[in-house]
Amino acid sequence: MSPTRVLVSGYGNPARGDDGLGPALADRLEQLALPGVTVDADYQLAIEHAALAAEHDIVVFADAAAGGDAPFTFAPLAPAGGESFSTHAVTPGQVLELAASCFGATPAGYVLAIRGHALEGFTEGLTSGARAGLEAALGHLVAFIEASQSETDDARR
Repeated sequence: MSPTRVLVSGYGNPARGDDGLGPALADRLEQLALPGVTVDADYQLAIEHAALAAEHDIVVFADAAAGGDAPFTFAPLAPAGGESFSTHAVTPGQVLELAASCFGATPAGYVLAIRGHALEGFTEGLTSGARAGLEAALGHLVAFIEASQSETDDARR
């Protein structure tokens, strides 16, 4: 049995303040070099992300949240279709749906929404509240990944 393959896709625009939380999380996670973990960062999700998602057992989509619970929420995600005239705005659920319909892959999906505090205008860097949420979210995500890897190890025995 191979280890659990985890993809963490952080997306958002770092030039728009706290909207850069997804890429910031991806950067921090990549520095940890966790085994079995692929890290991807982009400005937005696109249909091409479905091919990458299809190569993994678990996909975590990390983005800034304009509202909701602070400092972050972490929730399971189901595949979801959706009509759109353009492929420039793809949701995490649509990425999972495309992974299933195009590649026959059904990775478990999760959304990690980190509470942003300043999402308007053009400004580099995260607010102090966003940085605190990023640290809390990163700790939770690493624990989740380690638990997922541990479950795979236990299943092999």
